[in-house]
Amino acid sequence: MVGLLVLLLTLLATPAAQAQVVDDSTKVLYGPKTTRLIYEAEVLRDSTAGTPLDTTLTRWPQARFWFHDTTFQQDLGAVGTASRPLLYQPNLQLGARLGRNVFDKYARDASTVPYYDSRSPYSFFRYIQSGAGEQVFEISYSRSLKKNFSIGLAYERIASNKILAARSSRDGLVEHSNLLFFGRYQTEDERYHLLFNFSNVRHRAIEQGGIRPITSRAKSENGDSITIGESRPQELFKYSQEQVYLTQAANTEARDELYFTQTYRLLGRGLTVYHTFDAKRQYNSYSDAALVRLNPAEVYFPRVLFYPRVLRNTAAILDRAELRQVENTVGVLGRTKVVEYRLYGRLRDASLVTQSLTVNQFSATPATTGLSLVQAAPKRTFNELFLGGTASFNYHTIYAIETAGELHAVSIGSPYQNYPEYWLRASIRTGPLSAEALSSSVSPTLTQQEFVGNNYEWHNIGRFNNTNTTQLTARLKLKIPNFSILSEHRFEASGGVVNIANLVYYNDLAMPAQASVARNLVIGFARHQVRVGRVGLDNQATYTQGGDVDGLRIPKLVTNSRIFYESYIFHKALFNQIGAELYYQSSYKAFTYSPSTQQFYQQDYFTIRNYPIVDVFLSADIKAVSVFLKVAYVNQGVLDNGYFATPYYTGYPRRFQFGVKWNFFN
Repeated sequence: MVGLLVLLLTLLATPAAQAQVVDDSTKVLYGPKTTRLIYEAEVLRDSTAGTPLDTTLTRWPQARFWFHDTTFQQDLGAVGTASRPLLYQPNLQLGARLGRNVFDKYARDASTVPYYDSRSPYSFFRYIQSGAGEQVFEISYSRSLKKNFSIGLAYERIASNKILAARSSRDGLVEHSNLLFFGRYQTEDERYHLLFNFSNVRHRAIEQGGIRPITSRAKSENGDSITIGESRPQELFKYSQEQVYLTQAANTEARDELYFTQTYRLLGRGLTVYHTFDAKRQYNSYSDAALVRLNPAEVYFPRVLFYPRVLRNTAAILDRAELRQVENTVGVLGRTKVVEYRLYGRLRDASLVTQSLTVNQFSATPATTGLSLVQAAPKRTFNELFLGGTASFNYHTIYAIETAGELHAVSIGSPYQNYPEYWLRASIRTGPLSAEALSSSVSPTLTQQEFVGNNYEWHNIGRFNNTNTTQLTARLKLKIPNFSILSEHRFEASGGVVNIANLVYYNDLAMPAQASVARNLVIGFARHQVRVGRVGLDNQATYTQGGDVDGLRIPKLVTNSRIFYESYIFHKALFNQIGAELYYQSSYKAFTYSPSTQQFYQQDYFTIRNYPIVDVFLSADIKAVSVFLKVAYVNQGVLDNGYFATPYYTGYPRRFQFGVKWNFFN
């Protein structure tokens, strides 16, 4: 990897001794201001103006902005491990969905891939490394072949080493790679636009099953038998010295996707037709070649370490699932200064195949040879039709009204979906105030409805009703005019209520269940940003009431605060920020994790205590180069010697992190 990095950097640097192209008078011709990003969402609004590159230092040292999902997440304590959203998020995905999303955070969304509009070739690389083995590397190159045609190539690698039961500091835990090819084309008159990309994602995560507390029996002074060892969570912060449940288990995921959108303007900006093609494959495999039987005398459905009783094979686990789907979306769109609309229909053809190992003989000495993969459940196919659209009305800057929705109209040959499936959203804005209403009815995922594996099996087709959600939200956004001592002052807040009926979740047996009573949430959010001279503060907090019931596990309070001081040095050649960041979440009974089904599920025996994480950082920008130095979790040992991200999965200890990003504009 180091050799590849050096080679790529050499190729990029050879024609570019300087980060910006200059003419004979040393006037800058190409740079951040001449390079713009174009996204599909803009093209589907009949606009290609693009947005400028983000060259600020604000997000650069913040770990959650290193990945493709920047929301707060619950994970297994290490980079690249399984994760889920920590705070409530509405679900707007209808129809057949695999429902294995624990690695979504690290995979690109094809509809949000950036395309570059630059007058010269543009490339960049970013590299982040920590002393604990965290690593994020990305390199991207794009160039225009003609005035209206550009292509690009990007490679991304995310990796981490074990922090639990590690034999050495280089003991690998996660390996993720993503190769992306992308491009855009438009005609001279800008009537036709094409955006396309192809991505190839491979993700492999070693599964450890969490910490296995060390216990042993001993004799007390009076001869009684007593238990000694790690009996409390506070005693489980020995990191590499801890024992874990699984030693040869791994999850492997592969995602391949070909995606393109094309638009053609018929009657100015008022009427444009468009077509989106999306063909993708998601493959998931879980393996464990070291099952440990707890009682060799048990013959039928014997118990094994960590897993529930064996249903198929007592020697090993190899459960696989593969979802393939092709979607074609055709629609019309248009916009004027006052009105904007988009109407579409989408056809989805999909198939799901699951496999598991053959059933071996349930005996004290099971046969381990001659095992093969067989189809675990019937092959499922889906032919689905969706109808949807958006419409908005804007009256200058005084007020705006917007509606959007989608209906799962028809499904042929599939027993999975319940009708109708839909989501509908309406919002109104006037000045700094806005309000939004959202209603949805969504079927359970394919995994929730049917699963056949080595340790779990369920058939819930037709058993579950749709999950129905109603959400009302009010928002306020203010930018206060400049004062003599306040160069910038922003405030935003929101409050909302959510009603969730027929919630489908994974219960304390790690199996799907449906709540018989509706769940109600009250959610409040506030963020305050202010600059006083060279000092900046950014504080945000989310409060959730009602998130501690069956099916929901949400901390009541999640906050994130930053304070920094910024200045120029060396005759304004170097811009820098030095500061600190504090993350805090309140105590809650977090979901635990089942690696064989790739699902987070409910538990009531382990409370994750409230904890703060403090980072201190120094970031700097020298023309086209940005760097940061950071000590993460600097407060380790002040209150506790660690924290838990998930029951029996500890987060990273204190460590040093380093990052560099370099832009090339020629």
